[in-house]
Amino acid sequence: MTPADKRNSGNPATQAQINLTVKQQREQKRQEKLAEYQKQLAKRRRSKLVWWIVGSTAAIVIVGLIVASIVFAPAPAPTYERGNGDGAAIEGIETFSNTANHVEGDVEYEQTPPAGGDHNVAWLNCGVYTEPVPNVNAVHSLEHGAVWVTYDPAQVTEADITALEDQLPNTYTVLSPYEDMDRPIAISAWNAQLKLDSADDPRIEEFLTAYWRSTSAPEPNAACTGGFNAPGKK
Repeated sequence: MTPADKRNSGNPATQAQINLTVKQQREQKRQEKLAEYQKQLAKRRRSKLVWWIVGSTAAIVIVGLIVASIVFAPAPAPTYERGNGDGAAIEGIETFSNTANHVEGDVEYEQTPPAGGDHNVAWLNCGVYTEPVPNVNAVHSLEHGAVWVTYDPAQVTEADITALEDQLPNTYTVLSPYEDMDRPIAISAWNAQLKLDSADDPRIEEFLTAYWRSTSAPEPNAACTGGFNAPGKK
């Protein structure tokens, strides 16, 4: 009997069995297609979920990095208006009258550290130094309106030095060690000086307000860069 004869059998029972078999085959194929569709749909959902998780994680990481960069970024250097050179109201301030000639060789200064006087033709580039700087060059920077902060390494800690650095503008200041001072810290401008025992003394800010880039310096607004770099400049 051919397949066509089987599908068209005259026996009702046989014909019913044949029809049932065909239906089962069709249903099986439909179920297989449905299962494949559901499989592909689940795969697409998993893929979307993975990408969503990856994207969300990346976004969280980026936000975290931005927040960390803000939270842990170093504080900006403080800024001041140009001072007028009048710090008479600051407790403990000393003022002097010094000459301002360009000379060669070393100079015997009346103040320790110097707060003005004759000096080398090359000014010291402003900034932070980890080694003592030449007096004759630093004094020239004072002539240009810079403020020179010195500390005795034997009398201060690393935390003190950091505290001093954090209080200084990023230009027209010099920070350097100065051995054998009679006080731990001295802050000097042209013809003015204040000696201190603590790096968090509020008079540091008062001094900077009065003398930073002072208009009363011999050469106000002259450069504090493009001069001499002493050893130990950071």
